[in-house]
Amino acid sequence: MERREFIKKTGTAAGVLVAGFPGIIRGQSVTNAIKVGLVGAGGRGSGAAANALGADPNAELTAIAEIDGEVIEHALTRLKGSQQFGDRVKVDHAFVGLDAYQKVIDSGVDVVLLATPPGFRPQHLTAAVNANKHVFCEKPCATDSPGVRQVIAAQKLAQTRNLSLVAGFCWRYNNMIQEAIKQVHDGAIGRPVAHYSTYYTNPVKPMPPESTRPAGMSDIEWQVRNWYNFVWLCGDSLVEQAVHNADKIMWVMHDQPPASVVGVGGRAVPANGGNIYDHFEVNYLFPNGYRVFLANRQATGCYNGTLDYVMGTDGTLMLGNGKPRIEKPNGEVKWQFEGEEYNMYQREHDVLFAAIRAGKPKNDDLNLATSTLLAIMGRHAAYTGQQVTWEQALNSDVSLVPNPVDWNGKHDVPGLAVPGRTTTI
Repeated sequence: MERREFIKKTGTAAGVLVAGFPGIIRGQSVTNAIKVGLVGAGGRGSGAAANALGADPNAELTAIAEIDGEVIEHALTRLKGSQQFGDRVKVDHAFVGLDAYQKVIDSGVDVVLLATPPGFRPQHLTAAVNANKHVFCEKPCATDSPGVRQVIAAQKLAQTRNLSLVAGFCWRYNNMIQEAIKQVHDGAIGRPVAHYSTYYTNPVKPMPPESTRPAGMSDIEWQVRNWYNFVWLCGDSLVEQAVHNADKIMWVMHDQPPASVVGVGGRAVPANGGNIYDHFEVNYLFPNGYRVFLANRQATGCYNGTLDYVMGTDGTLMLGNGKPRIEKPNGEVKWQFEGEEYNMYQREHDVLFAAIRAGKPKNDDLNLATSTLLAIMGRHAAYTGQQVTWEQALNSDVSLVPNPVDWNGKHDVPGLAVPGRTTTI
């Protein structure tokens, strides 16, 4: 697939498509309930369900899928306890198991919220679109290149079927960041020349010692229950978490891809059986000479910061430390966001449900796939120690996800990648 066929410019900021916040659907005619199905009921999934119910006063949560019944009970307790929408938590179907996602899709829901570990996302998204469901799909959309290509196909099918598909790249729904990047696109910093981006934070879900693994628990179950520590499930820290920064990078560049990337990474703290890095630093080269430096780290007791510095010939845009602002080369503030920041997590769902009610599908084009691939591309470069092109990353046939995934099955994961020795991407 050629680059020009793969990439589509987004053209407009997400917030422009449906005006007015909050309560953007209140002025529309509501004549029926929208039934919502949740696939993955952990913290992010139950949060997405709350946002969905908050977006539409006639939305009802009717089905949930999980691998663990206790997670479902915890989510239902949390959601039913809301005075705002607790009476609309009407879960008639609660399914447990790796095939539970399909049962939710087949249960008569109108909208599917996908919030499982990313390794399952291409399969789940494809099934939802094939069943003509509107979708909220968390980021990232895949953990490997074949998965990204599967998502591309699903996104294009959703467009032909007039289905709404909103991605969990929440910064695109943040009014402050929308206005800041519009300033860059309108020339406020002159010609962009470089972008320095960091995602320094604490560990997300540290791997427990193998000694705590219950007797008889299969490899697959152990890995899924500790999904953040295995590349086939999370994509590694760069792909699962710092992908938000990758998305901002692509946004600044009008969603046009880089030519190549080199990178470094490794593991400072022992993995205890997992196989992800806890730090990366990758350097992208775009066709116009624009260079981007993306660094992430997950460690305790260290400096933290999720920051972006977009540098141009006439100034620098600064994101992540207070309200976005542009400083001139002499340090004078040229522009700063003024106004109230709204909840970007809620905004995603407000836009999704308003689009459904209006009969005007909202589809996040291909940035769900391109931003994910940008992060995967950086991981490839760090793992192999080689320069990796966009075409190499896009066309890689290396599949990380077992096929099929057997809940009771054995699955040997490779050890940590060793640059210079790891050759496949």
